[in-house]
Amino acid sequence: MKPIEINEAQEPAKSILEATKSKMGAIPNMFKMMANNPSLLNAYMKADETFRKDSGFTPQEQEVILLSVAVYNECEYCVAAHSFIAKHQSKVSKDVIDALRDRKVVPEAKYEALSKFAVSIAKERGFPTQEATNALKKAGYTDLHVAGVITGVGMKTFSNYINHISETEVDDMFAEFKWEK
Repeated sequence: MKPIEINEAQEPAKSILEATKSKMGAIPNMFKMMANNPSLLNAYMKADETFRKDSGFTPQEQEVILLSVAVYNECEYCVAAHSFIAKHQSKVSKDVIDALRDRKVVPEAKYEALSKFAVSIAKERGFPTQEATNALKKAGYTDLHVAGVITGVGMKTFSNYINHISETEVDDMFAEFKWEK
């Protein structure tokens, strides 16, 4: 797959790429790959927007979910991107980021339960283990959060799969967090 530039993009991908460039000063390589089909980029952006706004998770919890699923799916691009976002935007501790990236026990019990549940949803194709579900509930999460994790897993499935297929190159801005499966 080839990356799609703004002048090649069809709507609504074109508008999304333009808005992204205006907001960030650049367009992430993943967005250029998703722009091969406007429905993919549009669906991803809408899922991301609602996940960020309406999922019931803090920014730190959101990144625990997204980084956990990216590691499970072995998406080198998304692991780098979400490590960057976790550190620089959501202020997730280095210990938590490192544990997630290295597939180790997360030093905060609540994040560990959330991570395990998100991975169980992805691994078991929507049939999380009873152990993961019980741990999530014991950590204080509710049905709202169970459904929110599904949103996060869904949006990471979009991005992880396009990055696998297109072998998306990690952007320079995420380079400090390069990761190999």
